[in-house]
Amino acid sequence: MLRRMMAVVLVSCAAAAGCSSGEPSDELMVSDNPTAATAAHSPTASVKPAGTVSALPGTPTSMVVDAEHRLLAVAVDEPPSVLLYRLDTDALADPTRVALPGPADTLSLAGPDGPLLAASGSAGQLVRITLPDGTTTKAPIRGEPVSAASLGDRTLVAVRDRKAVAVLGGDKVYRMISGGLYSADQVLSTGKNAVVFDRLRNALFELDVSAGTVDEGLRTGEGATNAVTDRFGRVLVADTRGGALLAFSLDPLLMRQRYPVDGAPYGLAYDAKRDLVWVTLTGTNEVVGFDVADGQPEEKFRFPTVEQPDTVAVDPDSGRVVVASATGKGIQVIAV
Repeated sequence: MLRRMMAVVLVSCAAAAGCSSGEPSDELMVSDNPTAATAAHSPTASVKPAGTVSALPGTPTSMVVDAEHRLLAVAVDEPPSVLLYRLDTDALADPTRVALPGPADTLSLAGPDGPLLAASGSAGQLVRITLPDGTTTKAPIRGEPVSAASLGDRTLVAVRDRKAVAVLGGDKVYRMISGGLYSADQVLSTGKNAVVFDRLRNALFELDVSAGTVDEGLRTGEGATNAVTDRFGRVLVADTRGGALLAFSLDPLLMRQRYPVDGAPYGLAYDAKRDLVWVTLTGTNEVVGFDVADGQPEEKFRFPTVEQPDTVAVDPDSGRVVVASATGKGIQVIAV
């Protein structure tokens, strides 16, 4: 209880105007000049990747599976586009290409049957892609929108450079939520609650969307990079620098688990049907499946991957895991 009270006091002080000038400064930070954690550099792959590897045109930035339409969506940077692959077989070929105004930083699904949300910071736009036909609508957002999630009838967009979360009704921004952030890098929704992940401040913060406030926050290990939500309403976080998988409950925000994971955990994908979280290990070119339904994660699967496995997605229907190489070594489908 004392530790949680300290965390709340520290974050509240940092967000208050009278605590300090300039950027927030508090004990959540370990450095006055923070650097966001990134994926560890992978060694040359020495083991044949599991499953089936297909060529991938362009460098992947994000992936997500639309189980309703049996589609794998892969964002690539050159040319900026989303590739829509049929998930009929393990071999991926002949995708439908949907052009984007700029590379998508992240892809997410607004609902079980879409639309697909592509946040492009370089273009300053959130692109909605209707599935399965791939038609698009664009919502301009001032700044660098890099992540999007749905909360009820609203769309939340993390705007990195403005250190804020935009709240959209349709394609119009009607509110910006800010306060106490160094950088707004990822926004996540459990359906009932929402959080924003700040990589520079290395912390997760609850959002009160109705009040328009950034509320209490907690440190996410030694240097976290990515997060996903699960069906239990938790936020699962890859602490890349600290070598751990973290689990946070919301309302109130509490760290529930810290599970050591060697190999620089980075990419995350959650299979709600099997309660598996898939974690890529860029330090060892592996992907590991952890059962997260019980008291602590339990390793169930471990597979060798393509080189630099920064991006991962999972098909909740078949259990297939998809891993993409950030160094041009292709895209891998593993039948589990």
